[in-house]
Amino acid sequence: MTLDASKAPGTARTQDLPGRGWQPVRGSPLPLVEQLMAHVVELIGNQGLRPGMRLPSVRVMAETSGLSRCTVVLAYGRLEAQGLVCSRRGAGFFVCTQPVEAGCRSSGQCDYAVPAAFDTAFLLRSMFSGPQRGEHAAGAGLLPPHWLDGDMLGGAIRSVGRTAGSSLLGYGTPYGYRPLRQQIATQLQSQEVPAHPDQHLMTVAGVTQGLNLVVRSLLQPGDTVLVEDPGWFLIYGLLQAQGLQVIGVPRRQDGPDLEALARLAERHRPRMFIVNTAVHNPTGSTLSLGVAHEVLRIAERFDFLLAEDDTFADFHPGTPVRLAALDRLQRVLLIGGYAKTLGGGLRVGYIAGHDALIRRLVDSKLLGSPTSPELGEQVVHRILADGQYRRHVDRLRERVNQARGRCLCQLEELGCHVDHRPHAGMFVWVDCGRDSEALAREAVGQGLLLAPGVLFSPQSAPSRMVRIPVWMVDEPRVWALFAQALGRA
Repeated sequence: MTLDASKAPGTARTQDLPGRGWQPVRGSPLPLVEQLMAHVVELIGNQGLRPGMRLPSVRVMAETSGLSRCTVVLAYGRLEAQGLVCSRRGAGFFVCTQPVEAGCRSSGQCDYAVPAAFDTAFLLRSMFSGPQRGEHAAGAGLLPPHWLDGDMLGGAIRSVGRTAGSSLLGYGTPYGYRPLRQQIATQLQSQEVPAHPDQHLMTVAGVTQGLNLVVRSLLQPGDTVLVEDPGWFLIYGLLQAQGLQVIGVPRRQDGPDLEALARLAERHRPRMFIVNTAVHNPTGSTLSLGVAHEVLRIAERFDFLLAEDDTFADFHPGTPVRLAALDRLQRVLLIGGYAKTLGGGLRVGYIAGHDALIRRLVDSKLLGSPTSPELGEQVVHRILADGQYRRHVDRLRERVNQARGRCLCQLEELGCHVDHRPHAGMFVWVDCGRDSEALAREAVGQGLLLAPGVLFSPQSAPSRMVRIPVWMVDEPRVWALFAQALGRA
């Protein structure tokens, strides 16, 4: 790529500027616009492009790189929106006077400030303010965008846009888009969960909102809630923010520790137990049938509700053991969604439960957000109804499974230890051989965001465990950062 200097005294001549001969990578999963943006950001970040320098004209850039002028205009426009470049009428695009800090944010090399304490709030803030494509956000709970099916999602969005018409002009219904509820009911019924679309189902804007709605609607400040240890860290913060007493139940390879569950239930008389059954986060273990029966028996004996987090169930091979199926939706609320398999930006989920509980949840939903956004629900319905979703999930599960095998082997080569191989899912829960919070803080300084074990403990207990997403093994730059943080590069 040939870059033109501005005419200001002291600037470099065109032929002296770096980046000459740059070409996009055709066939790459990264769009051409983002490839050009990344290249310019890299030049700004390493001082190859300095404040005041002029970028090539749209025409020159298009001709030398083989891109269309529209692609170049779009890339320059996005760089300008980020504050990296500025346009001058009749003169072109120039590097802004303070571009280096912005360049660091976009390149992901200096975005994460090392925290005094590595807590849930820091991880969540960093997940949503880090590199644009999240390539260094190993602490996040999503697969890379290029692992998902953007064409399928885009096709469904276009199809809904052509046919939805006036249906999107109103609020929709508090229970959610009925055709989607029918599709979900059919899917659940095929897996022995007796969910009627009009009695036992409602839609929510993702699993997190669903769990938040359950907590706010069915629990009171001061109530005791049992959670798994280790378990999903966001739940701990949510419960504590509502003034609830949070008690951890040790998680085993086949489900919750039954002796501990019974003992804690008798001592604390909880109102609810939040449990991750099909594919546990972070261990990847799954609930056995015998343990599931005993969990239900303990819940009945001590009269508490069960909130079954079904977030990762589609990564389970075949039909998983579900409390909701065994309980027939009497005291179990099943909360599921599609963010992990279709895309994090598609906030569509559901709650299945006893009709009386669903009515209470819908009434509570009306006070906060009368209905769920129907556009996303229609898109998910189109994907489910067309039969695309199951084929997509089968392909995605196979890719995740293969990556998990490679990830386990690479972790062993780095000297990490896995007590129990995960049954399924997109994470490996691994002993890194040292305090993982200290490791995570050091990794932040190198531009890598990890999720240390301290976050997955309701008591924030020190831990040598860290949750590793399996996709990391296929990203050499990210894996090299992890190895470097371990001191084994």
